[in-house]
Amino acid sequence: MKPTVNKISKSDLKTSIDYHLRCSLCKETPTKDYRDLFLSTAFSLRDRMAEKILHTEQRYQTSQTKRVYYLSLEFLIGRLMGNNLHNLGMFDVCREFMAEAGIDIEAVREQENDPGLGNGGLGRLAACFLDSMATLDIAGFGYGIHYEYGLFKQEIDNGYQREKPDNWLADLNPWEFKRTDEKCIIPIKGRIEHFQDRDGDYNPMWLDWNFIVGIPFDIPVVGYGGETVNWLRLYGAGSSADFDIQIFNEGDYFRAVEQKVASETITKMLYPLDTIMSGRELRLVQEYFLVACTLKDIIRRYMKNNENFDRFPEQVAIQMNDTHPSLAVAELMRLLVDEYALPWDHAWEITQQTLAYTNHTVLAEALEKWPTDLLERVIPRHLQIIYEINRRFLEKIAARYPGDVDLLRRMSLIEEGESKLVRMAHLALVGSHSVNGVSALHTEILKQDNFSDFYALWPERFVNVTNGITQRRWLLEANPRLAELITNTIGDAWITDLSRLRQLESYADETAFMDEFRDIKRANKEDLAKTISDTLWLSINPDSLFDIHIKRIHEYKRQLLKIMHIIHEYLQIIKGEKTPTLAKTFIFAGKAAPGYWVAKQIIKLIHNVGQVINQDRRIQDALKVVFLPDYSVSLAEKIIPAADLSEQISMAGQEASGTGNMKFMLNGALTVGTLDGANVEMLEEAGADNIFIFGLKAEEITDMIKKKNYYAVEYYRLFPEIRRVLDTFRDNTFCPDEKGLFQWIYHRMMNNKDPYFHLPDFFPYIQVQDQIEAEYLDPVNWTKKAILNVARSGKFSSDRAVSDYNRLIWNKETPSEPL
Repeated sequence: MKPTVNKISKSDLKTSIDYHLRCSLCKETPTKDYRDLFLSTAFSLRDRMAEKILHTEQRYQTSQTKRVYYLSLEFLIGRLMGNNLHNLGMFDVCREFMAEAGIDIEAVREQENDPGLGNGGLGRLAACFLDSMATLDIAGFGYGIHYEYGLFKQEIDNGYQREKPDNWLADLNPWEFKRTDEKCIIPIKGRIEHFQDRDGDYNPMWLDWNFIVGIPFDIPVVGYGGETVNWLRLYGAGSSADFDIQIFNEGDYFRAVEQKVASETITKMLYPLDTIMSGRELRLVQEYFLVACTLKDIIRRYMKNNENFDRFPEQVAIQMNDTHPSLAVAELMRLLVDEYALPWDHAWEITQQTLAYTNHTVLAEALEKWPTDLLERVIPRHLQIIYEINRRFLEKIAARYPGDVDLLRRMSLIEEGESKLVRMAHLALVGSHSVNGVSALHTEILKQDNFSDFYALWPERFVNVTNGITQRRWLLEANPRLAELITNTIGDAWITDLSRLRQLESYADETAFMDEFRDIKRANKEDLAKTISDTLWLSINPDSLFDIHIKRIHEYKRQLLKIMHIIHEYLQIIKGEKTPTLAKTFIFAGKAAPGYWVAKQIIKLIHNVGQVINQDRRIQDALKVVFLPDYSVSLAEKIIPAADLSEQISMAGQEASGTGNMKFMLNGALTVGTLDGANVEMLEEAGADNIFIFGLKAEEITDMIKKKNYYAVEYYRLFPEIRRVLDTFRDNTFCPDEKGLFQWIYHRMMNNKDPYFHLPDFFPYIQVQDQIEAEYLDPVNWTKKAILNVARSGKFSSDRAVSDYNRLIWNKETPSEPL
C-alpha cells in the first residue's frame, strides 16, 4: 500500500510558523534568524505529529493490535527536521516557502543539534527500525535513555583525540514531549529478608531500598506518508523531590541535595568510563534503570485493557537490542512473581514467550558479564532471581545430558572463577523465545561457535535477520540529487519498496543516465570537498578517487590496514617505483572510546601520516589524507553520497553485519571488503564483478588460530612491501618530532601480538587496490558498476529487516513447553 502523503499549502505553513514565532518564542515576524526559524518550523511539525500520534493510538486501541517494544541503550536518531518534513510530505513546500523568503532550508536544518543518544551502528540501526515500523504501520515503540550528554564531542589537538562534553540538550529540543504524569518509581539497592508465606513457601522481601524516579520524554516517530506516528520514549532519572527540606532547614545544604544529584547522574552521560568501579556500577544502574522503567510502562499500558496476564505474550513483544537490556529477563520475572503474585512457572512461560534477543557481536568484550557482588549491591533481588533461573535451567540440562559436567559449566548463567560473573548473553538466551544474528555469516558463527551449546538445545530459536537501513534517511534525505534522478527515472515507489531499484539495471548502460549519475556524484564530491575545506583548511580535488573509511575506531575494523596501504603507496611514489595515474583522497572519520589507548593512537597515526603526505611536494596532490573530526549522523549524510570507494575491511568473522556498507552501496559507492558480516550478502546481491573482495575467510582465520601458525616475522621476511611499511613505524618516518611514538606498532606485530591479522591480509589488500585503481580509470565501466550497486541494494532496506522480525519473531507462535 502506498502511503498518502500529507498536503499543506505554503500559506498554511507560513501561518503556523508565524504563530510559533510569536506565541512559542515571543519573537517578531517575519524573521531571518535561522535558529528561530528552525524552532518555529519544528513546533509547527510537532503540532501535526501530535495529532497523528493520537489518531494512531486510537487505531491501535480499536484493533487491539500486538505492540512491539524495542529496548536499546542507544538510539542514534540524527537530526529530525529533514526526516520529519520528508515523511510528512512537507519538504518541498517548506523549501519553496523559505526560498521565496530568501532563506536556505539547509542553513535552517544546520541549527539542529545531533541528539547524543548513541555511538555507532547499534544505535543507528535502532533508529532505522523505528522509521520502518512506523512506515509499515506496525505498532512499534522504542525505549531508551534520555542522556543529557552524548558520547563526547571529538576535537583533534596535534593529531590527538580530545574529548569534550556533548551537551546536546543545552538548547531547547523542540521535538520531545515531557510526560511527568507518567513517571515511575524504580527501587534500587537495599537488602533481602528471607520470609515464608502462610503456606510455608519461601517468600523473600526486598527491603530498605532507595528509589529513582523515571521521567519519560516522548519523541514522535513519523512513518512515510504521515499516517502512522509512533514514538520513542526516553527516560531521564530524577529524585523524589528536589531535596529533603528538613535537612536543608537544619543547615546541611550539601547533604540536602545529595540524593537529587546522585539520582540525576544516572542519565547524565552515554557510556560512563567502565575501567573504574564507580563507572561500572553506573553503567549497570543505567541498564537496570532502562529495563525497569520500560517494563513498568509496558505493564501499565497492558493492564488498561486486561485483568490478568493470560494474553500478555499475545499483546506484547519485547525485543532486546544486544545484551544491554538483558536484565529485562530478571525484571519481568520480579514484577510478575513479586508484584503480581504469579506462580514461578507461569511467570517464566510468559517471560520466555514475550522476550526476544538480538545479538550484535561475537567480540568477547561486548558480551557483557557482571560481577555477582556488584549485582548484589545494586539489585539484590534480581541476583536472587538469576540464581533461581540458573538452578532450574541447569537441573533440566543435567537431566537431559546426565554426567556432562563440562556442558553445565559452559551453559551456566554464572561463570565461576576467582570472582563470580553473570553472563548476560546467557541470561538473554535462556529468557527468550528467539535469538537472532544480524547477517547470515554472523548467525552461523553464533550457531557454530559462541552459542553452539544453546543451538544444539534449541535450534528452532535461532533465526537470522540481516540488518537494514532506511532509504528515507540514507537516500531520499541524504542524497537528494540521486533520489530525484531515480524518481524521475522509475517513479517514487522505491521510497517504501526498495526492491523497485532493480528497475535501474536496465539504465546501467544508457549513456544519458550514466552521465547524469556521474554528474551527481561529482556534485556531491564538490560539496564534501567544501566541507573539508571549511573544517580543515585543506584543498581537495573532487576529481580524485574518494576512498572512505568512516566508522568507530577499533582494531578489528582495521583502520591500521588502510593506513598501511596509504604508506605503501606513498613510499612507491617517493622512491620512483610508481608514477601516479590517479589522484586519491583517503577520508577517515570516527571516534575512539576514551579509555581505548590503541584506537586513540591510530587516530594520531592517521593525522601524522596525513601531515607528512599532504605537505610532501613530491606527491603533487596525488595523495591526500583527511580525518574529519566529531563523526555523527549529520556528517555521515555529507560523506556517504560523495564516496567512490567504501572500505569495509574488518577481519573476517568479527563484524556482525555492518550497516555503513549498505549506506554506501545505496549511494553508488563500490565496496572493497573482506568476507565479513553483510559483505557476504552484498557480494551475492551486487555480483562478484561489482564488489572487490579480498583476504582470509573467517574459517581460515579460525584454523590459523587453532594451529597457531601465524608468525608475523615470516611475512616481514618474505614480503618487502610489508617490511618497508613496518620499518616506517620503527624509524620515526611519521613522527620526526616525537621519536619512538609508533614503535609500539612494529614491536606488537613482530612479537606476534596482532589478533586482527593485518599482515596476512596486507598483500591481498594492496593487490585488490591496484585492481580498483585500474577500474576507476575506466569511468564508463566504473559508473555502470556503481549504478548496479544502487539497483541491487534493495535487500538491505530496514523495511525488509523489520518485516522479517515481524514474521519470524514478533508474531511467531512460541512453544508451550519452555525449558
